[in-house]
This record gives sequence, structure tokens and C-alpha cells, in this order.
Amino acid sequence: MWKDLYRYEGDRSRSWKIRLKYIFFVPGYTYTFFFRRAQNAGNVLSRFLWKAILRVISYTTHIQIPATTKIGEGLYIGHYGLIVINPAAVIGKNFSISAGTLIGNAGGKHPGSPVIGDNVKMGQFSIVIGGVKIGNDVLIAPGAFVNFDVPDNSIVIGNPGKIISRIESPTKPYIVYPID
Repeated sequence: MWKDLYRYEGDRSRSWKIRLKYIFFVPGYTYTFFFRRAQNAGNVLSRFLWKAILRVISYTTHIQIPATTKIGEGLYIGHYGLIVINPAAVIGKNFSISAGTLIGNAGGKHPGSPVIGDNVKMGQFSIVIGGVKIGNDVLIAPGAFVNFDVPDNSIVIGNPGKIISRIESPTKPYIVYPID
């Protein structure tokens, strides 16, 4: 949970003042905080309580990430609102997501839910759908539609999506304060 906050503030995230500010006044982190609490609850009663709080926060932030979703450390929600992630999706560490994004389940050619690697950034209004594999160090540009596998060190642009391969990580400038 605090590793998620590290993605926002780096070493300053150790301050209680910063922690309280982000928990109460930064909607993307507020959702992340209660999401992690619901995931790590020790018993049925506390799990119910944290999930209930998460549901209320979901209504105010318009973020829908079920507590059963597997997301690695370093989740960064840069702009909150209209974010939907399927509970069967699996996401690696240092994941950055923006408003209007969808990570969903699909049937058809690639049935299932996406598996997303480490150091991935999804731009506003981008969509990843179906049982596809998104590699490490992938930048999904705003408005991109992805229903196919994407290799490591790539950029996906457009609708339908087009892959642009890179030698180095295209997400390095966007993943601020990464978790090692």
C-alpha cells in the first residue's frame, strides 16, 4: 500500500502528512488505499468492511477495480474517473492508468481477460480487451484499442491498434518513482 504511494511522491511518501493528504484528498490514491486494504483484510468481517468502503469510494471516483483483481505493487491512478478493470485481469508492478480506460474480458478470437506485464502505462480512453498478453515496458497511447498480444518495449497507437517496437523502454519517462 505504501509502495503505491511511493509512485506518487517518492521518498516524501514516508511523511505522515503526505500519507494523510493522499488518503483523503487524492481520489486515485484514495481508491488504491482502500483497494489494498480490502485485498489484505485478515478476516471476513474486516474484509466486508473494507469492501463496503471501497464500493462507496467507487461511486464517488467512478473507478471500478474489484478487490479480487491481481495488481502488483506501484499502482498509479493519475487521473481518476471512468476506470474499469475486470476482476480476472492480472497486472504487474509499476502500472499507471488514466481516466476513461477499460481492461476487460471478451469472447471471440482471444477469449478471457488480459495479462499485463510490469512498467505499463495506459493513456486516457485506451482499451485492452480479451485474453491477450501485454509485455513489459509497454506504452498504450491515449485512445488505443488493443485486442492482440503486445511484445516488450512497444508502443501501441490508434484504433485499431498498431504496434511500434522500440529498443529501449518507451515507458521510462512515464513511470516516475518506480518500485524495484
